[in-house]
Amino acid sequence: MPKDWDKGCLDDIIELFDSKRIPLSSNQREKMEKFFPYYGAATLMDYVDDYLFDGIYLLLGEDGTVIDDSGFPILQYVWGKFWVNNHAHIIQGRNGFTVESLYCLLKQTSITSIVTGAVQPKINQANLKALEVYIPKTDILAQYNEVITPMFDQIRKNSDENRTLAILRDTLLPRLMSGELSIADSSVK
Repeated sequence: MPKDWDKGCLDDIIELFDSKRIPLSSNQREKMEKFFPYYGAATLMDYVDDYLFDGIYLLLGEDGTVIDDSGFPILQYVWGKFWVNNHAHIIQGRNGFTVESLYCLLKQTSITSIVTGAVQPKINQANLKALEVYIPKTDILAQYNEVITPMFDQIRKNSDENRTLAILRDTLLPRLMSGELSIADSSVK
C-alpha cells in the first residue's frame, strides 16, 4: 500500500439505500406488467410495472448467495429504472468514489470475514460498513475514475443496445417464422 493512502472502512466511501427496498411476492409480480427490472441478491429475478430507483447503483447480496467460491462479493452493476427486493444492499459511492470505482474495489476485496450465518450466508449492514479498505488520495482516485468511467459508459451503452436488439429479435422472429412477415417485405429498396 502506498504510504500516502489511508486505511478506512467501507462506511467512509459508500452511501446505502437499503431503507428504500420493498420486497414483492411472486403473486404480486405476476399481476404486474413487465417493464422494469426486479433484482434480488444475486440476479435479475423478474420485471415489474414500477420502480424504486433511477440511476447507477451497485447491488451487493445481503443474504443467500453473497460470495463466490474465492470469497469475493456477488455484485450487480445496475442502471436505469429498477426495483430491488430486500436481499441486496443498494450502494453508491461518496468521497470521490463512483459506483464504478466501488465495483472495481469490491471485485478485488475478499469479504469472507464479514459473512455470518451457518445455514444461510448473510452480510449485515454493520459488518458491511465496517469492512476495512485502503483509500487512495483524492487526486489518484480522480485519475482512476477518469480512466474507468468511459469503459463503464461503453458497457452500459452496449448492454442497452443488446437489450434493444433482443427485443427486436423476439418481436420479429415469430412473425417471420409464421409467414406473417417475409424478408422481402423488410428489404430496403
